Amino acid sequence: MAKKEATLEKFFSPKTVAIVGVSQNPKKLGHVIFRNFFDGAFSGKYFIVNPKEKNILGQTCYPNIHSIPEKIDLALIATPAQTILDVIDDCAKKGVKHAIIISAGFEEVGNFLLRDRLKAKLDKHGIKVIGPNCLGIYDSSSLLDTLFLPPRRLERPKSGGIAFLCQSGSAGAALVDLSSENGLGFSKFISYGNAINVDEADLIDYLGSDPKTKVICLFSEGVKDGRKFMQAAQAVSKKKPIVVMKGGMTAEGSRAILSHTGALAGAPEIYKGAFRQAGVLQVDYIEDLFQIAHLLRTSIRPKGNRVQVVTNGGGFGVLSTDAIIKNGLQMAVMKESARKRLAKKFTDFAIVKNPIDLTGNGTTEWFKAALDAAIGDSNVDIILAITLYQAPLLEEDLADVLIKAHNMRKKPIIVVATGREFGKIIKPRLEKQGISVYQFPEKAVLAIKHLVDYYSLRA
Repeated sequence: MAKKEATLEKFFSPKTVAIVGVSQNPKKLGHVIFRNFFDGAFSGKYFIVNPKEKNILGQTCYPNIHSIPEKIDLALIATPAQTILDVIDDCAKKGVKHAIIISAGFEEVGNFLLRDRLKAKLDKHGIKVIGPNCLGIYDSSSLLDTLFLPPRRLERPKSGGIAFLCQSGSAGAALVDLSSENGLGFSKFISYGNAINVDEADLIDYLGSDPKTKVICLFSEGVKDGRKFMQAAQAVSKKKPIVVMKGGMTAEGSRAILSHTGALAGAPEIYKGAFRQAGVLQVDYIEDLFQIAHLLRTSIRPKGNRVQVVTNGGGFGVLSTDAIIKNGLQMAVMKESARKRLAKKFTDFAIVKNPIDLTGNGTTEWFKAALDAAIGDSNVDIILAITLYQAPLLEEDLADVLIKAHNMRKKPIIVVATGREFGKIIKPRLEKQGISVYQFPEKAVLAIKHLVDYYSLRA
């Protein structure tokens, strides 16, 4: 593993980068990538290559990589597919061992001959490549940004603990953009495309030892090497969660993958079994990928699967109960002594069972009492707090109560908050403190299930 880590590190924190294929035309991919460096805050040095230009935006253009006067750690290549072999030869002359090939035009369009010739050349020269047919990498620490989408189109994510691997560049970019808007932080975003000699297993292996990555998310269309993936995932999932969304789980979807990245998708039931055996959590809907990753990133380990619901709305309490049972979790049964204390406090206005229904009379003080009782009860493993802020007696200080309970770090506390005003006022405060907030009970319970499953599989 140590050898792989050393090999892949230059992809994420190179000291020197050569950008091959930079054009004067601001619409060309190479120019957009160049502007990421020109306008950005990349921690290293960069050089641009175009044999037809002397300079672009005041930056010296070199005719090829081997004419650059400094050692190059990483080459970014955005030239037509038919030129790639010559560019790789030039990389070899310069001693470049890492390249990101943005260019398309390989097996995804049926050009298997060019793919095979490229792979043979890479093997000959010992060059590792992310791509071809990819967006490449965004690293929130080094600020390496090879994405050919301008920031006005794709907001770059803030620094955080989620590493996101995605074969599809466009889908990955859309998800990063949406996640950035929602405030999620990423350590790395890696679009690896056709994965000619660096695949998802290599990247998972590397991220397993990356201190800035706490959770790994994978949007997979097809695993290149099943045995290699299993070995990497089994080892890494013992250290940190891996959450995967697998595309191509139907025959029609599998055919679409073949025409997109040239990858073979494989049978859905094989993937499901393999993921579980490897300790990987599989989600069925793309919207769940980062929500579950966020909970795994911020929550403590639950001791079991017994969930206590605290709500000020009976209807949502019913929906939560259904979801808890459907997902194979248990409704907690609080100790009789705790229930009696709460019943005395709430008089006849609340229902002290599971769910604890504070009804529309529920106040911040009542929520605090219910949360404190659940935290102190050994029959409760996880707390689901459903806070409907439309009720007239709830105040903004409810956020303080929830944050204090969460910061005790005794039990996982997951919050459901439905409503515009709560979302604007309190939800951002909770999420900033690491509390996972969901709009509807079913999604919250699904996340709880994955939280329980991860630690069960890990054990």
